[in-house]
Amino acid sequence: MIPRNLQNAATQRDRWMASYVDVLTILLVFFLVGAAKSVEAPPARPIPLSPPKVAQTEPRRPTLVRAQERLREQGLDPKLEPRGLVISLPQVILFPSGQDKVSPQALPTLGHIADVLREVPNDVQLIGHTDTLPIHNGRFRSNWDLSTARSQQILDLLSHRYGIPESRLSFASYGPYRPAASNNTVDGRASNRRVEIVILDEPDPGAGRSTAPGPLPPPSQPAKQ
Repeated sequence: MIPRNLQNAATQRDRWMASYVDVLTILLVFFLVGAAKSVEAPPARPIPLSPPKVAQTEPRRPTLVRAQERLREQGLDPKLEPRGLVISLPQVILFPSGQDKVSPQALPTLGHIADVLREVPNDVQLIGHTDTLPIHNGRFRSNWDLSTARSQQILDLLSHRYGIPESRLSFASYGPYRPAASNNTVDGRASNRRVEIVILDEPDPGAGRSTAPGPLPPPSQPAKQ
């Protein structure tokens, strides 16, 4: 038989051990919960929805596209621009230097262009350009006069020789103020001496005709033949 005092000591030791185990269990639970939270994936952030993109489509210009294809078949390089279809012809093909009389060698090219113009209803503008070198002869006082005379000569030729109605034609002069290239080189100045034949962009030709691509710098204004 175990003495009473020893029985009390054993009972107290068992109680102390049980309390110690409970504390360790609680600490272990807290440790596991904390560890689980630390490795828990962060909440997914909502992805902002961007507005649907609207497809950017250019206005359809089937008339100008067909005209461009026809001109390319003739070896020309017309460019579609916001103002319309631009056919840029250098001075070396169209005119002798410093003159406004159309060269015979230019007539086949102008004839091909006239064939295409007859197939479309759009208005057409002839725009003369020069380089920045001053002109010195008895006929023209300035590059303005020269570029105006050249564009008007092309207008007269298209109308009288090739039968393009005058009501569809207009001409303008930009002189040296709308260069296509630098005027600091020989090649650049040659590129700037040109006449542009512009088939104007008219989505609805029957609604009215445009006779100019936009405001011109003074003193030149588009003139209607």
